[in-house]
Parts: sequence; C-alpha cells; structure tokens
Amino acid sequence: MADSPLRALVADDEEPALAELVYLLNQDPRIGEIRTASNGPDALKILQASDLDVVFCDIKMPGLDGIDLAKVLSKFASRPQIVFVTAYDEHAVAAFELEATDYVMKPVRPERLSQAIQRVISHGAPPALPSPEETDDEVIAVELAGVTRFVQRSTVRYVEAQGDYARLHTGQNSHLVRIPLSTLEERWRDAGFTRIHRSTLVALQHVDEMRVDGGRCAVRVGEDWLPVSRRHTRELRDLLVRSTSLR
Repeated sequence: MADSPLRALVADDEEPALAELVYLLNQDPRIGEIRTASNGPDALKILQASDLDVVFCDIKMPGLDGIDLAKVLSKFASRPQIVFVTAYDEHAVAAFELEATDYVMKPVRPERLSQAIQRVISHGAPPALPSPEETDDEVIAVELAGVTRFVQRSTVRYVEAQGDYARLHTGQNSHLVRIPLSTLEERWRDAGFTRIHRSTLVALQHVDEMRVDGGRCAVRVGEDWLPVSRRHTRELRDLLVRSTSLR
C-alpha cells in the first residue's frame, strides 16, 4: 500500500462537504483513484464491486449511516480501512470499537487529513508512547474536535477501558486515546497506577476513600465511585496503606 497510491471512496450526503474532501484528497500524492457516494447504500454497492483501500465516510447519512456501513464492512473477507469524517464527536467510541483507522472532525484541516492518510498507510498503528527517560511526568497527546491537546499523566485520576482504547479521566474532563488499558497499566505501574477492575486503572494518589459494603468494595475518586473487583480488593488495600504511610 505504501508503494502505490491509495484507492479511496468518499461517502457524504452533503455535496459541499463531499466536494471539499475530494479536493483535499486530490492534493495529496499518496491518494490515487477516488470514488464518491452520496449515501450509505450507494457506498456499499461501490465497495462490493470495487477493490478499494480506504473509505472516508461521514456518519450521519440517509439509508445506511456510517456506523452501520462499517459494521457491514467488518464482515468482508478483505475490508478497506475506515476513516470517519464527521462533525460529531459522540460516535468516537463506537467508531474505535469497529476498528476505524481514524476519526477526523469537520471542518477538515489539510494537516489533520494528511495525518489520517499516514495512519492508513501505516495500517492504523497507534502513536508510540514516549519512553520513561523522555519525561518524569509522561504526556499523552489527545484530540478533541480537531485540536490536539497534551494531558499530563499526573492529572489523570483513573482510566477506563473501552475496547482496545482507553478513556483518561482528569477531573471535569475525559479523553479517549488509542492506547490499550494493558499498555497503560504496565507503563504507569511505577507512577502509582494500579488495576482495580478488569476495565479500570486508578491513580492511588487520587483515591479519597475506600468503602466495603456487603462484601463489595468501591473507591471514591473525586465525585466518582469506582467498583473494585474481589480479586483486587486486598492488594488495593495494602497499596493504599503503604502509600499513605509514605506521605
């Protein structure tokens, strides 16, 4: 794929948005053939008849929306990669669960689209985490509405798994990142993060209270109560006692 231009399909029911995206893609030498569709059913017909590399797809379309189209494509023996291009960020989790390569917010910036194309060429590989030697307080780059922000590890109170991705909770905000929870668990263990549930990682320094009621354990982190699985309860209690004695 990296040696030849990508064959692409652009699907969007809004003609101005479709024309703009086609124009931007035509400016990139990594893109070759471009097909277009104004709705989900037409896009599916093209994909069934053509061997394409990537679909740049709006989410809200008549007949068959982008999420449903991606679900159909997931059943293909050889499916093209999916890049969602949308004005709505609330579908990001569903998109990542469908193994979308990228999720680009409208209005599309050329540099952001270029990054998405590179991810397609790299088969959607997530960005590498910086090594511990690079910084004492690791920084994670996250995107929201097309804007890249940098979240310091020390501000993260807890992390929730969402498929192969993770949601970082930092006080009033949360950020979805393309990093598995297991990777963060291993990477952040020495920074005071520990697993309390199969889907939750918590920063010990941000635990305000631990409560056991009827055999069920939970911890309070700010305004949130997080369940602790039985297998992690004793280890968590020991870690909290140890960390408190060291303060």
